[in-house]
Amino acid sequence: MDSTALDNLREALRGPLVTPQDAEYDETRSVYNAMIDRRPAAVARCTGTADVRSTIAFARQTGVELAVRGGGHSGPGLCLVDGGLTLDLSLMRWVRVDPVTRTAQVGGGSQLGDLDHETHTFGLGVPAGINSTTGVGGLTLGGGHGHLTRTYGLTIDSLVAADVVLADGSVVTTTEKEHPDLLWALRGGGGNFGVVTSFTFRLHPVHTVGVAVTVWPVEQTQEVLRWYREFLPSAPEDLNGFFAVMTVPPAPPFPEPLHGRKVCAVVWCYTGDLEGGRLDDVLSVVNDPAPPAFHFATPMPYPMLQTMFDDLVPKGLQWYWRGDFFDTVTDEALAVHERFGRELPTGLSTMHLYPVDGAAHDVAPGETAWAYRDATWSGVIAGIDPDPANADLIRRWCVDYWSALHPHSMGGAYVNFLGETGDADSVRATYRDNYARLAAVKHTYDPDNFFHANQNIPPAA
Repeated sequence: MDSTALDNLREALRGPLVTPQDAEYDETRSVYNAMIDRRPAAVARCTGTADVRSTIAFARQTGVELAVRGGGHSGPGLCLVDGGLTLDLSLMRWVRVDPVTRTAQVGGGSQLGDLDHETHTFGLGVPAGINSTTGVGGLTLGGGHGHLTRTYGLTIDSLVAADVVLADGSVVTTTEKEHPDLLWALRGGGGNFGVVTSFTFRLHPVHTVGVAVTVWPVEQTQEVLRWYREFLPSAPEDLNGFFAVMTVPPAPPFPEPLHGRKVCAVVWCYTGDLEGGRLDDVLSVVNDPAPPAFHFATPMPYPMLQTMFDDLVPKGLQWYWRGDFFDTVTDEALAVHERFGRELPTGLSTMHLYPVDGAAHDVAPGETAWAYRDATWSGVIAGIDPDPANADLIRRWCVDYWSALHPHSMGGAYVNFLGETGDADSVRATYRDNYARLAAVKHTYDPDNFFHANQNIPPAA
């Protein structure tokens, strides 16, 4: 980039503009997935809407390729472009809660932990994710699911407004009445339509939840998963539980004899009444498929549940993931899960099936960009390890697992789980019949496809 042009941008920003000459460059360009090692020409660390507009104007004037970063959790590293400009929202971390209207306005660079902390004091929350370090922006724009999905729906089902800087630098607030087509597209259409500087969410009652972890030997995966596929979809919506194949970490609450063992597991979240031992009653069913090797249950503040896996998977690990939607778990898929559960390549590699039924099914497929309202699970296969030498190992295991499982899927995936499989066909499959409408909205708000460093939806002709 021309140094004079960069100096002009630096003068226009209130936040810092970080370039390769700066000591903080490597830390600034790093993202959650250490497998991503891209070198942008500059990172504009925006502090507000004015900085966002200046950065977009600079990119348009110079023709430099622009990428946008919220929380930096993008698996394929879509927030970085070699030689490009990253518009970094991570300094825009703020949350304002209105307990009377039960809404929260959230800065575009905020993380789930910021949102959970501020809403929890009022006994409120948003159904969003399972890790406190996940960015609110990327999770929401992809649709968003987590521990509260069966009770309160997807994250986008609670999104009521957003402030957006468009490709031409103009700023709009989108609601059900103002620019409703844009709000529809933001509810699951990814980062295709502009830079969201703030989100407004409707809040729901949640304070202390029942949390449990149940594990069985990996050799019982088929038996347990056969039971789980029937039990959970018929369970009350106040019970959520995602299924996993995993290796038991050497940490509480797991007893030492289980450390390092390959298992299948369900991580439960219960939002119902906890009085009188109700949690134990609800989860007495865990003995139905087979006696578990370990079962732990306790009441827990919701934000604590959201941080439960943070230390296990900190920033800086090697990640490779792929996903799919499932309306059922076929008998053939049972065997696939057990096979690859037995073959877990590293201690952190895992597969999760996240429930996306319950309240998420109360919204029709055309009401938001999220097209898979008939899916029961959103699955992700994640190869994870701290050692770069194992990158090929975890990638190969993930791809082989996904290739064996994909024929038993619904054909599309949660856009945030596409990984580097996000080619045009995969993105189209993700949005089904909503794709054409998304392309039309893209044409309205970004006709030149300025925002294309994403799981891209080109504008309609």
